[in-house]
Amino acid sequence: MFKNLRLRQKLTLLLFLIFIGGLSVVGIALNIVLERNAEQEIAAKGLILMETMNSVRNYTSNQIQPELVHRLEEKFLPETIPAYSAREVFEGLRQNSDYRDFFYKEATLNPTNLRDKADSFETELVETFRNNEETKELRGFRSTPSGDLFYIARPLTVSRPSCLECHGTVSDAPKSMVERYGSVNGYGWKLNEIIAAQMMSVPADTVITQARQSLFLILGIVSAIFVAIIFLLNIFLHQTITQPLKHIAQMADQVSKGNMAIEFERSTNNDEIGNLSKAFQRMKISLEMAMKRLNRSHPSRGKQE
Repeated sequence: MFKNLRLRQKLTLLLFLIFIGGLSVVGIALNIVLERNAEQEIAAKGLILMETMNSVRNYTSNQIQPELVHRLEEKFLPETIPAYSAREVFEGLRQNSDYRDFFYKEATLNPTNLRDKADSFETELVETFRNNEETKELRGFRSTPSGDLFYIARPLTVSRPSCLECHGTVSDAPKSMVERYGSVNGYGWKLNEIIAAQMMSVPADTVITQARQSLFLILGIVSAIFVAIIFLLNIFLHQTITQPLKHIAQMADQVSKGNMAIEFERSTNNDEIGNLSKAFQRMKISLEMAMKRLNRSHPSRGKQE
């Protein structure tokens, strides 16, 4: 089938196959790069949110807690707890469509509020931070019943002695807090101990979707450019190669049938097509001269012809 195609069709088919093969390789490599870039972009946004939550925690510890700590014996105020404040502020932030897909959690091994309890995966992250104090951040993908998540995790350390007023021993904790959360969870913390992993996560589909949108856009632009190149190249091939070759073939066919009156088009180009046209013209002249000599050598044959 390929042998029966014209030169222009063969070149177009060859270019198309090169384009498909090149686009496949580029698409795979580009998809990997764009997914990593999407991860970096989402991670950067996640880290900004995490730093914002740290600011809320610090504000609660430094400004809110000292003002309300004297009231804790009468009534427990969760607003004085940095983790509670950060979680509530973040839930308000998620009302913004730009942050709706993000989830925040302070995954704690021994929390007062069981909603902060670390699951098995999060527990492994906390243990990793504990066993490798130089590790300050972990990120990657994890599977959950609701789907895969891309996460960023940082260690949370008991850095303030004031934290032990509530989480040291049960006897030192405010009675109102013990009455609300019980005397089992959230106690026995130690100063400078890593007790949790600060987690920021987003559905993996968000990362993949963002990468694919960029991928399809880039491949669409590249495909449009390549199609335009093929179209322009076909016009160029038609005008400079296939059309002149077709004309030369027609002239040569006429000469082969004895039509010596026909003239090959004189080409001013010094490319291969121009040289071929000149060569056929010289061949035609040589053929005419050879036939004239033959007729002079055999005049009777020339008359019969």
